[in-house]
Amino acid sequence: MVETQPNLNAIPNVLAIAGSDSGGGAGIQADLKAFSALGAYGASVITALTAQNTRGVTAIHTPDAAFVSAQLDAVFDDIRIDAVKIGMLANAQIVRAVADALRRHRPAHVVLDTVMISKSNHALLAPDAVAALRDELLPLATLVTPNLPEAAALLNEPGAADEDAMVRQGEALLALGARAVLMKGGHLASADSPDWLVEAGGALRLGGARVPLPNTHGTGCTLSSAIAALIPQRESLASAAADAKRYLTGAIENSARLHVGRGVGPVHHFFRWW
Repeated sequence: MVETQPNLNAIPNVLAIAGSDSGGGAGIQADLKAFSALGAYGASVITALTAQNTRGVTAIHTPDAAFVSAQLDAVFDDIRIDAVKIGMLANAQIVRAVADALRRHRPAHVVLDTVMISKSNHALLAPDAVAALRDELLPLATLVTPNLPEAAALLNEPGAADEDAMVRQGEALLALGARAVLMKGGHLASADSPDWLVEAGGALRLGGARVPLPNTHGTGCTLSSAIAALIPQRESLASAAADAKRYLTGAIENSARLHVGRGVGPVHHFFRWW
């Protein structure tokens, strides 16, 4: 295992464990763009290949779990990893392979984005893998970032309809072993889009305007990746989450500058530069 020493002045090395989006808007592609935009070096472990564009997912190919393990060991055996972001894992075998690797290599920070359904309503996690994700990975996570349907699936209960319910469900996920939960409020029927960061010491509301633009492909991937990139560069998880949310808001606000596809377009990861 490569030792990880916190250094707020160093360029962090951040590992994305996720699926590939051939359209470039979500998954590994979004992760690496967000890392780069926020001053981190990105490494990657591919858990699935998707045939995907802005209009939907047409096919998924998953590698053998042993090959996922080989990728993980190759990265950790050579590169100091300061934070890990986990996205699409596809099936229970890959979930367990990732959990085993995290237990072997013990990275300092793990951001778990509980990817289950694509924007086009295509299943990205097998039903039998939900329990494995909850039981194997949740207790290893520094932060879990579910949207409201994903939190409901993990808890086997109806989705939160208001902010009080969001906080209660975040606390329930803490009880399952996560060290912190970011409940994302994008699915709320409200004028704004609040998130709640729930930790053992309490809950913090991260407010935010709901940007009236349709280009939201990859927003969940981008937010979790931004947090993973910023955790080694900030003094607290709350600061990393707040800055990541501001970055994502800017990426959505500037998304109309891109002209990508004829469906739900991507956000503009590099809006500060071009």
